[in-house]
Amino acid sequence: MLINQHRTLSGLNVFLVILVGTVLCLGVFYHLPEKLTPVLFEPGLDRLAGIRLGSNFSPSGNVLITLILTLLQAFSLNRVVNHFNLLGKPSFLTSLMFMTLVSLFIPFLVLSPTLICNFITIWMLQKLFNIYKHVDIKGIMFDLGLLVALGSLIYFPFIVMLLLIWSSLVIFRPFYWREWITPLLGVITVYFLLAVAYFWLERMDEFYQIFLPFTYAFPTKLNMDMHDYFVLIPIVISLGGFLFILKDNFFKSVVQIRKSFQLLFIMLLLIFGSFYLNQDRSINHFLLCVPPLSIYLAYFFTHAKVKWFYETLYLVILSTIIYFQFF
Repeated sequence: MLINQHRTLSGLNVFLVILVGTVLCLGVFYHLPEKLTPVLFEPGLDRLAGIRLGSNFSPSGNVLITLILTLLQAFSLNRVVNHFNLLGKPSFLTSLMFMTLVSLFIPFLVLSPTLICNFITIWMLQKLFNIYKHVDIKGIMFDLGLLVALGSLIYFPFIVMLLLIWSSLVIFRPFYWREWITPLLGVITVYFLLAVAYFWLERMDEFYQIFLPFTYAFPTKLNMDMHDYFVLIPIVISLGGFLFILKDNFFKSVVQIRKSFQLLFIMLLLIFGSFYLNQDRSINHFLLCVPPLSIYLAYFFTHAKVKWFYETLYLVILSTIIYFQFF
């Protein structure tokens, strides 16, 4: 069965993850418009650089490129999780869960700024998990600040990841004020250079518009079809199983793993909280939740004991996704 197979590091699992990811995106081909022009960057960067990546892609090409990018992200995140031994043993479950979650909703399966930002998210998680064992992390903190600023130029709500960096310092480190200042300096450096470019071109009014999302009202509804909520039911059940297993294993785990799971939880809270910065109120915003949720689900399916239950539950997840994609 799929879960037991992916609990190992067999080379066959690479092929299986690609196969599952491919099958789960087939339904999107039945809903493709005649023209699909992705917007991959925030206006602040797009207006300045005139970047029009993806404008020449056909709708089917758009989906295929998205599949390739998500597979790269899935295997990258899997490598990070195995490196830090977050699941207790190496496996391919994280990559399998990643490809499952990015297929939950059809908007997830096309190019978007949040898809690009997930590369930065995975890179940041690798650095954040690593600060626990370093003596001097000011350089890492500055690099993380640069990554947050870069991500916010692609998708502005990503700016809240600055709070994630400071949260990691609370969780992993004793207080040292220089470590708190350096990520902020990284963010300021990028925006200062961007402001210089706008000033040089005499377009400062456009630069100030970058920060308009901070003035948006908090959203009271999500642009989402009612039927899409049914896809989330087996995912919520799996997360409930994760919490149940984590409760029993939390204090048996090494300190770094416990702190890493706490950081992932804060990351989810920040992503949900930053939804108000999303002008379109698009469900694509929650694609940023896929990396931490993939780790949570991988942990559940790694430590679940009742084989018929977890294998059946995963088949239900797959069946639900495929059903609602086609119907």
